[in-house]
Amino acid sequence: MTKSAPTAGKTGPQQTFEAYLAEGRFMIQRSRATGEHVFYPKVMAPSGAADLEWVEAKGTGTVYAITVNRKREGSYNVALVDLDEGVRMMTTISGAESVAIGTRVKARIETGETPRVVFEPMNETAPRAANEEAHA
Repeated sequence: MTKSAPTAGKTGPQQTFEAYLAEGRFMIQRSRATGEHVFYPKVMAPSGAADLEWVEAKGTGTVYAITVNRKREGSYNVALVDLDEGVRMMTTISGAESVAIGTRVKARIETGETPRVVFEPMNETAPRAANEEAHA
């Protein structure tokens, strides 16, 4: 569903994205002509399309990569998630120190001083790697 930008014409793509998050909405860009989705917010798609509009993200995706950073203060993860729209974003998987590559995840907006998109594992099991299946 296409939405009008909360501050259209007044700010750049990053500020518009952050304004949507502050409203509790996870929005990404899409080219009107090609249907190509874009993330991180930009003024032009990688293909060169400049007719970008803001659309609601499905909010689901698959973990592409994850790493766990350990510090004395505690552990946290940094993950790359392939959104179902076909773009990849860097994020955090909430509620777990780590998850398997291929795990299906669902987005939620974490509120605070600076709202951000985090993901939680869905109630699906990740596909097993071929070498795991051979030893099962």
